Amino acid sequence: MRHLLVGFIFMSALVESVCGLTPADLSRVKFEQHPGRQLSRDLVFRDENDQPFRLGDHFGKRPTVLVLGYYRCPMLCCLIKDGLIKALQELPLNVGRDFQVIDVSIDPGEKSPAATSKKSQYLRSYGRAGASEGWHSLVGDEDSIRELGDEVGYRFVYDPQAQQYAHPSGVIVLTPDGKISRYVFGVNFKAQDLQDALAAAKDGRSSSVISQLFLLCYHYNPITGKYSTSILAILRLGSLGFLAAAGWWIISMSRTGKGIS
Repeated sequence: MRHLLVGFIFMSALVESVCGLTPADLSRVKFEQHPGRQLSRDLVFRDENDQPFRLGDHFGKRPTVLVLGYYRCPMLCCLIKDGLIKALQELPLNVGRDFQVIDVSIDPGEKSPAATSKKSQYLRSYGRAGASEGWHSLVGDEDSIRELGDEVGYRFVYDPQAQQYAHPSGVIVLTPDGKISRYVFGVNFKAQDLQDALAAAKDGRSSSVISQLFLLCYHYNPITGKYSTSILAILRLGSLGFLAAAGWWIISMSRTGKGIS
């Protein structure tokens, strides 16, 4: 039992030294669901043309797919956008005509040129005419980003050691007037799920989901250019193994009548 405890403590220390973020830091990274919440109409960002973008000016006409991440992200942000675009391509609905996409960077250091480059990339991948007017790529200051994150329950932390953000994956679907209708978690989105979410949002309906499964965007090796197994995932597996071993030990002791001292 003592060896198991030592091993678990060592694993936790290893995570902290490699990641720069402690398990406690990473535990704050999550999507808190706030269905029905009205987003602040007065929040102002800057769009891909470096023009002021007030959220309220773009509410009222059609549902919104809200995506938070950051443009220089080397990991899940790319997977989220690829998964989202693939699902959007399968929809009979069109960006611009039936709904809009608002993509917001959580990195206050990113400026409009980064948003311009990414928007062009996304539109080329999406490949449907008329989408440009309905796809908005935004940057903002720290206060606006934090307030938006708080309103939608998007919790993220910055690792100064890796100079990356740990954040959850998924998108938020808003009603035409800017209320949270539904959360869609993950990186691979089903077209039917998005279509159902957009239909519910169009009707002004809000609902929560049972599961809050998501992936952490973290642990890309910029030197090798490769992705590695998430240390956090290893820690979680190690924790489960520790708990299983501890449970087995307690049951074994109780069966042999030795008790636990």
